Amino acid sequence: MADQLSAAALPAYGNRVAKTPHLDALAQGSVVFQSAYCNSPLCAPSRYAFMSGRLPSKIGAYDNAAELPAQVPTFAHYLRLAGYRTVLSGKMHFCGPDQLHGFEERLTTDIYPADFGWTPDWSNFADRPSWYHNMDSVTQAGPCIRTNQIDFDDEVVFRAKRQLFDIARGNDRRPFCMVVSMTHPHDPFAIPSQYWNRYDEAAIDMPRVRIAVENLDPHSRRLRHVCGMDLQPITDEQIRAARRAYFGAISYVDDQIGSLLKTLAEAQLAPQTVVLVLADHGEMLGERGLWYKMSFFEPACRIPLLLHAPRQFTPGTVAQSVSLIDLLPTLVELAADGKPPQYATELDGRSLLPHLGRSGGHDEVLGEYLAEGAIAPIVMIRRGRHKFIHCAADPDQLYDLSEDPDELRNLAVARGTADPFRKEVQRIWALESLHAQVIASQRRRLLVAAALRSGRQSAWDYQPQFDASEQYVRNDKTLDELEAAARFPRPAPAPREP
Repeated sequence: MADQLSAAALPAYGNRVAKTPHLDALAQGSVVFQSAYCNSPLCAPSRYAFMSGRLPSKIGAYDNAAELPAQVPTFAHYLRLAGYRTVLSGKMHFCGPDQLHGFEERLTTDIYPADFGWTPDWSNFADRPSWYHNMDSVTQAGPCIRTNQIDFDDEVVFRAKRQLFDIARGNDRRPFCMVVSMTHPHDPFAIPSQYWNRYDEAAIDMPRVRIAVENLDPHSRRLRHVCGMDLQPITDEQIRAARRAYFGAISYVDDQIGSLLKTLAEAQLAPQTVVLVLADHGEMLGERGLWYKMSFFEPACRIPLLLHAPRQFTPGTVAQSVSLIDLLPTLVELAADGKPPQYATELDGRSLLPHLGRSGGHDEVLGEYLAEGAIAPIVMIRRGRHKFIHCAADPDQLYDLSEDPDELRNLAVARGTADPFRKEVQRIWALESLHAQVIASQRRRLLVAAALRSGRQSAWDYQPQFDASEQYVRNDKTLDELEAAARFPRPAPAPREP
């Protein structure tokens, strides 16, 4: 799982700039979902939807400081019940005291805080939150030697690779599900020189769509405010540098994926392992004058989704629109040999097995945005050729993506054109009630966050557990036993003299 990786940034989806040889090779043997989406273009809500198979509004996953309730079943819970060993290495942006949510083992802490400190406040929209995105990521883009994110992802991949070898040489014969979640290519746009230098400056393309600020839709103008996009001028040179660093970060992710796949093969686990590549959301990367995510325009919400299992599913492409909430039933049914179990809650997602077997499948995505830059719930329906975006505070948007992939012609301005979608929105969502729930949740969490900062503080951040007494060479085993158990593959026993 990558963070903030737009599908359009990958050669597997037609990009001609990014250099991703490992992903390109993997895609050749994969089912590539050409029209995959997140259900909320923001880290935590998207990941909660991915884990639970439910829309953010159904589980209170409104923003990056929302708690995923411990009672919400995730695919990790279902797979554990199916006999799987479940492991998480890296970011999942869990907020609250439950930092496992069904994972039996967690190999690293998270890169982001687990408290309520990043709670937005719709009642005070004018004040920009000090902890949110600003344009320093763009104005300071360029090469570096080291960053916080490199530290994190290097550890994530190292721990995951070691765990794969531990699985291979251990005595636990259960099948496993491991999520390896990196924070790249998320901003800030800084990357070590070896990745920066993989790209010539002249090869970096500029944004396709440039729209004057006064012609932007209201939500886009609000995003410019909340991210401070109008507080400092941005030059073409800075835009190109930010994009170059972003592509460099994609190459870094590609190298990590290549390293993981190599380890999977060396551990002799590759033939029987299903490999998925996905992201939590995309990145605007200067398109329409916008950066980061937080909207339902294609660069922000369309994501890569590859499933590599050539022994089970014929490689190829799937054109129908699907989303992250579809992965829980897919993973659970794969673990159950295609037989859907009895789910403990109603799911919003639908299994992708019909798509993988080329026997049909749905063509619909529902999306919600309930966080920074919004002042009322924003919802999206993606089906067939069309995408419909609705917010009670804004004019509707309707785009025909087959004829207008850059989303420049809003068909909703024509009288009656969007009426069927408006009726669907009314049927699916109770938006006034949802608006009130978001406001109430923000008010509660803002109070709790302020209270927990007063006096003695107890962190919810995950503390990885390591027992040094069981690592490397210790005296609880003979040296021969220990070295043989740690060596992979194990050596054949030496012949004994008669």
